[in-house]
Amino acid sequence: MSLKADCAESQSICDEIALLEKRLKVAKDRLSGLRPNSDAISTIPRILPNNGSLAASSRHFLLLLSDSALPLGSFAFSSGLESYLAHSRPNSSFPTFLEFSLASYASTTLPFVLAAHRNPIGLVELDDTLDAAIMCTVGRRASVAQGRALLSIWDRSFSAALPGGTSTATVEALKGFTLLLRSTSSVASSDIPLASAHLAPLFGAIACILGMSLEQTAYVFMLSHVKALLSAAVRASIFGPYHAQKVLASVEVQEEIRKAIEREWNTKTENAGQTDDDERSPEQSSAHF
Repeated sequence: MSLKADCAESQSICDEIALLEKRLKVAKDRLSGLRPNSDAISTIPRILPNNGSLAASSRHFLLLLSDSALPLGSFAFSSGLESYLAHSRPNSSFPTFLEFSLASYASTTLPFVLAAHRNPIGLVELDDTLDAAIMCTVGRRASVAQGRALLSIWDRSFSAALPGGTSTATVEALKGFTLLLRSTSSVASSDIPLASAHLAPLFGAIACILGMSLEQTAYVFMLSHVKALLSAAVRASIFGPYHAQKVLASVEVQEEIRKAIEREWNTKTENAGQTDDDERSPEQSSAHF
C-alpha cells in the first residue's frame, strides 16, 4: 500500500509540474506579445554602435558639416566657373572643369585642413601661412568670408553642444584664435592682421574638436567644394538641379575626391600649391599659387 501511495503522489506531482509549465508557457507568450520585435532590437547596435558619447556625437556633426544648409556662404563663390565658361570653347564640358578644380583645390588647400586636424594647437600659424600663400584677391576674400562664417557657427551653435571627452586644449586653442581675430579689428589697416580666419585650417581644427576622423574631415571638405561648383553650374544654367544631383552621386565624383585626398594626404603645407603634374608626389610639390 505504501508503494502504491508513493506512486500516486509522484504522479500527482508530475501532473502539477506539467500544468505549471503549460501556464508558464502561456504567460511567456503573452509577455512576448507586449515587447518590441526582438529581431529589430538586435539590429540597433549594428546601425548605431555604442562607442561612447563622443563617437555618437561626431557622426551627428559630420552630417551637420556636410549639410548644404550650413550657412557658410560657399555657394556664393564659383571658384572660377564663369571665367572658364567665358574663355573656353562652347563644347567644353563641365566634368573637365570639375576635375581640374578638384585637383587644384585639393593641392592648394587640403594640406591645411589635414594639418589643422592633426594639430589644432597650431591653428594661428596655419592661418597665417595660408594667408601669405593666397595671391588671388577674390579667392582670399571667399576663404576668409567662409572661415569667419564657420567660426560664427562654432561660437553660436556648436560650442554649446560638445559631448564629454572633448579635448580641452583644442577647445581653448580655438577660443584663443577667436579672441585674436576679434582683436584684429583694433589693429591699424596698415599693419599685418593678427588673424584672418581662412576656411581650410578652421574646418580641420573644428572637425577635430567635434570628433570627426581625419578621413571624414577630408572627404566632407572636398565634397563641399563639389557641391559649391554644382550650385554655380545650376545658377549658370549649364544644367538643372536633377542633373546636378546625378553628377554629385556619380562614381566618377567619388573617385576623383578619393584620388585627390590620397594624392595630398602627406603633402606638407609648405609644399601646397598648383603644378602642371596632377600625379606629383608630396616631395616634388612646390608652392605656385
